[in-house]
Amino acid sequence: MKTELANEVAFAAGKIQYDEHVKRVLANRYILAWILHEIADEFRELSIPKIAKDCIQEGIEISECPVVPGQANAPERIIGDNTEDKVPGEGTVFYDIRFHARSMGNQSLPMKLLVNIEGQKDYYPGYPLVTRGVFYGTRMISSQLGTEFRIPDYGSLRKVYSIWICMNTPVSVGNAISRYCLTKEDLIGFMPAKREDYDKLCLVFIGIGKNPSNSGILRLLGVLLSQDMKAGEKQQILAEEFDIPVEQGALREELNHMCNLSDYVEQCGIEKGRQEKVLEQIGKKLARGKTVEEIADALEEKPDTIRELIINHCWH
Repeated sequence: MKTELANEVAFAAGKIQYDEHVKRVLANRYILAWILHEIADEFRELSIPKIAKDCIQEGIEISECPVVPGQANAPERIIGDNTEDKVPGEGTVFYDIRFHARSMGNQSLPMKLLVNIEGQKDYYPGYPLVTRGVFYGTRMISSQLGTEFRIPDYGSLRKVYSIWICMNTPVSVGNAISRYCLTKEDLIGFMPAKREDYDKLCLVFIGIGKNPSNSGILRLLGVLLSQDMKAGEKQQILAEEFDIPVEQGALREELNHMCNLSDYVEQCGIEKGRQEKVLEQIGKKLARGKTVEEIADALEEKPDTIRELIINHCWH
């Protein structure tokens, strides 16, 4: 029997690896293209292949993830620049995914945008999630000083999208998409202003419910993030319903890793749950004055195993 500590370490390690593969899957150019096409007005008139190949610029950033050996130059996913945003005294903020995009729509000049994608597993983390989105978005705006523009050239400021993919939303929310944008409201009279001069921040929250959606980006993300589907089923849906190439390359590998790790994490969680029940029984028997040998006999375990669990949990 593994110690509860060792099981917990394995469980946590599996979850970390799974999260890293989720980020890499979401950073695929075609996945990002679908997200932009569905939620950003600047890309709604463009085809998915055009967005993937011509609009998403080089240097997609994945936070806290090393460059995968042999895949750094994969055509469908590029990992690049540093994703840190530092302010003295405030520590470090890491973005899950961040990249630059250029809209090739009907504008007289292509519009440059900065996009952030965040995966969120806890819909109620103990603070307003939308407020965190505001923080991330405004930090991406202010960080452009000295890189995208210099004072007083404020007209060169890029529009920012901060897109939050909320997994396993509660039943009361289900599958949903909400968007928060800067708008103009004339309270008295009229002050002329071009929309592109103030439309610089947009937050988008995409909720993926437990019951799968049948259309659009909710369907795509629901398939990608499903813990029930096998890799082959996901690859088939991506190819047939969304025309995403998965025959070879990084996306296929990441999907395989995700599904394998999902099974591993689930099994670790089951083992961890069983272990916690055993620990609870040991604690109760110790409280009643039972010896290690008596506890081992009652639980049909070796005395050394029980003794190790007691030592690791400070019951001595």
